[in-house]
Amino acid sequence: MTKSVNEREIVLGILMEVTENGQYSHKVLRDVLSKYQYLTKQERAFITRVTEGTLERLIEIDYILDRFSKVKVKKMKPVIRGVLRSAVYQLKYMDSVPDRAVCSEAVKLAARKGFSGLKGYVNGVLRSVARGLADVKYPTEGVQALSVKYSCPEWIIELWQKSFDENVIENMLADFQQEKPLTVRCCLNRVTPEELKHIFVQEGVTAEPHPYLPYAFRISGFDHLESLESFQEGMFMVQDVSSMLVGELAGPRPGANVIDVCAAPGGKALHTAEKLFMTEKLSSAGELSEAEKLSSADRLSAARKRTPDRGHVEARDLTEYKKELIQENIDRSGLDNISAACRDASVPDENSAGAADIVIADLPCSGLGVIGKKTDLKYKASPEGIGSLVVFQRKILSCVKDFVKPGGVLLYSTCTVNPAENIENVHWFLEQYPDFSLDDIRGELCPELRDSVVEKGCIQLLPGIHKSDGFFIARLKRKAAEEKKD
Repeated sequence: MTKSVNEREIVLGILMEVTENGQYSHKVLRDVLSKYQYLTKQERAFITRVTEGTLERLIEIDYILDRFSKVKVKKMKPVIRGVLRSAVYQLKYMDSVPDRAVCSEAVKLAARKGFSGLKGYVNGVLRSVARGLADVKYPTEGVQALSVKYSCPEWIIELWQKSFDENVIENMLADFQQEKPLTVRCCLNRVTPEELKHIFVQEGVTAEPHPYLPYAFRISGFDHLESLESFQEGMFMVQDVSSMLVGELAGPRPGANVIDVCAAPGGKALHTAEKLFMTEKLSSAGELSEAEKLSSADRLSAARKRTPDRGHVEARDLTEYKKELIQENIDRSGLDNISAACRDASVPDENSAGAADIVIADLPCSGLGVIGKKTDLKYKASPEGIGSLVVFQRKILSCVKDFVKPGGVLLYSTCTVNPAENIENVHWFLEQYPDFSLDDIRGELCPELRDSVVEKGCIQLLPGIHKSDGFFIARLKRKAAEEKKD
């Protein structure tokens, strides 16, 4: 019986969307897996692994192909290029798939896509690769060696060489290629970490506490995240621990007004709203420790009771689509001290001037800290693009700093490992706006992270060095009115 769906053909379609049409791999893969939910766990796992693995190892795969094919990769027809790339990944990194099956299926796929005349070429190249993989000579020195070994563009490695030693760079590159559990945040307005851990066990999910934060878990062993009842009921949010640190460092006090200017899909804003809710309820109870005595139902009931001094989080983003993403997560969270709005952070907003105790500005960036999760970012980024991003980041910072009340704080963050977008932007900001200064954060971090604080109010997290994504956070405090007079 012929299968109605061919996994390798699905993989090819995803690769074409990403490498030829410029789409983002994580979005395309997510949509495809949602479309084909009826496939078995094994079939879905195959699609995910071959897609992500091929993209992750693309530079190495092309290096290999160029040693066995007379037609260089850049000159190949796009469909044939995609067929060969995914096949080479299977030959080199998937021992469970026999070489003859990889070659045979690739030939059939080329024919199905209208390239019957190239069946012999595809078969010949792949059989040569299968025979000669062990004898491929790789570069052994310099930037090219790291580039091919870890499939990272040379210019990114050269960029990092200006700031980090070779061991740090290689640790980052190696970490990007490691398979890791998914990091999630326990939603404390719904459930305690202990209760969530028990629920995960019941759902067959493996959950390990994260060492940096008591409400963070690293989970694995599930098939489809959205099918978990704990997810559907808003008991946790998918969020890296580095992103959670923004909410930690925001530390909203009762009655605080918070604006998150680039919030989608809403993780940081919701975390801050949750902390605000917990702080206000605990403050009214008089003791922070009382939170642990409340049941989940009590927390949710309390969340819906408004108080006169109740704070609020406004989660903003540029488009209606992003606003809807935020709203979906708000609805799932059960929190009512947060709202979503459509606003352009790069445009001045007089109505928000001096309105916020806390402004969160997690701005668009090159994403060089998360290329382990979004592998195609390293191929889409460019030095010119980063230069434009720096200008754009400074434009947004110049607008949103006006939202901060005297004595309030601005949290600037990015998910990149690039000083130009991080510490250099902070230096520029402080020169331009002297009524802001770096605010000490060391005492609010776990002991494992305190030595990573630079310049008192900034922390740069590095993949392979820290147990997180690559991430940068700076907390900047605006002078109080009385300080300005002095």
